[in-house]
Amino acid sequence: MIPDPRGTPAPGAGDKFDDEHYPAYTMGRAAEMLGTTPGFLRSLDEAKLIEPQRSAGGHRRYSRYQLRLAARVRELVDQGTGLDAACRIVTLEDQLHEAQRLNAALRQHD
Repeated sequence: MIPDPRGTPAPGAGDKFDDEHYPAYTMGRAAEMLGTTPGFLRSLDEAKLIEPQRSAGGHRRYSRYQLRLAARVRELVDQGTGLDAACRIVTLEDQLHEAQRLNAALRQHD
């Protein structure tokens, strides 16, 4: 599973709008936004790509960060890539992006 690089949670409600890791979207809304089915989102959870948070009632809640990953997997699957391979590709892409971000930050401190 891709680690969720959260910072300290922001105390104000307005800060949640800017927090890409805030679980703001229900499964139905997330599926609608991605143009896919709830089953596709469940398959990403089963594949351990994303692990949505759960509401008090046990319903899955997705963040914008998770939806971006899901959208990329869907793009790859639509191009003919198998789900497992697409999840692995997205994981590696995300790890590369994070490594590049960290390298850039380290260069700024030199």
